[in-house]
Amino acid sequence: MSARIQPPFRADQVGSLLRPQTLKQARAACRQGKLPNAELRALEDAEIRRIVKRQQDLGLRAVTDGEFRRDYWYLDFMWQVGGVIRVDSGYRLRFRTAAAKVEAPVPSFRVIAPLKLEKTIFADDFAFLKSAATACPKLTIPSPSMMHFRGRAMGIDRAVYPDLDQYRRDLGAVYAEQIAALGALGCTYLQLDDTSWGFACDASRRADLEASKETQQSLLDTYAGVVNAALAKKPAGMTVCMHICRGNFKSAWAAEGGYDEVADTVFNKVGVDAYFLEYDDARSGSFEPLRLVPKDKLVVLGLVTSKTPALENKDQLKRRIEEASRYVPLERLALSPQCGFASTIEGNELTEDEQFAKLALVVDTAREVWG
Repeated sequence: MSARIQPPFRADQVGSLLRPQTLKQARAACRQGKLPNAELRALEDAEIRRIVKRQQDLGLRAVTDGEFRRDYWYLDFMWQVGGVIRVDSGYRLRFRTAAAKVEAPVPSFRVIAPLKLEKTIFADDFAFLKSAATACPKLTIPSPSMMHFRGRAMGIDRAVYPDLDQYRRDLGAVYAEQIAALGALGCTYLQLDDTSWGFACDASRRADLEASKETQQSLLDTYAGVVNAALAKKPAGMTVCMHICRGNFKSAWAAEGGYDEVADTVFNKVGVDAYFLEYDDARSGSFEPLRLVPKDKLVVLGLVTSKTPALENKDQLKRRIEEASRYVPLERLALSPQCGFASTIEGNELTEDEQFAKLALVVDTAREVWG
């Protein structure tokens, strides 16, 4: 089977990578006023060049900057939307592992004025990545549904948006401008990271919806509409994929459950080109919901966990790919880790070498399956 010449590629990745300790320390020093912004930027540049080369040396055809300039996969973008401010409110996200529950204090955001795009967000970051890479530069941003999912209960000043329908329209318009502007900068591979669909797979999270008197389907339809509005000005030649995540913080997760509850809506009503789907363990359910994926879309199977250092068995990965191909033909499948390795600056509990061993396994397995 021939290799793909457009993204997503047979061996791909979600995006975030473990930050080196020197970069973590430098970011902390910059926040404390002990390191000038220009010196931090220079260190980030050097580390991104290094990490891009390491990705390319593995044979990855899509490379990222590892989100090295961010603390959070989503908030660093949201805080740059016009009308949005950072809020340090003591908000805590709930995560869990097989052994324990974990709570993480995180900042949040508040909408205090009508949304607008004041500048192309991550424009300089993408331009640097593009200049540093010979492979396809991939950019990740939070899905627009995240600014509704995270903002609807506590993050929107209702004096500014008494009508949430107007908020959603403005949100879609801001994203449409952003995506068009990224295309003008030469971005051909964009990923929308989204936990809202992953949380909707979890029965306990659905109970939260019922308590708020919102129906699951109405919320999913809202998210589909916001994403589609964001894609209204998608440039020709740009691939937009969606990564559906169930939470990723220091090797812990926040939700579990198969795709059954969301599959029809997310696969058939959301106009992205491909899906990066978590399938690293039983938390993500069976492959059966993949039967609903339309014939013009691709699925990147997240079979390799980013949460632990133990390497998966290559033959077992091949068997799982074969199993998935019962629902989506092999030519419309690809392979990646299940999530990023560092959705936040803290990162998951493995080393950089262990991280790259995971990515090498993805590349080697994909080469043996697809050629």
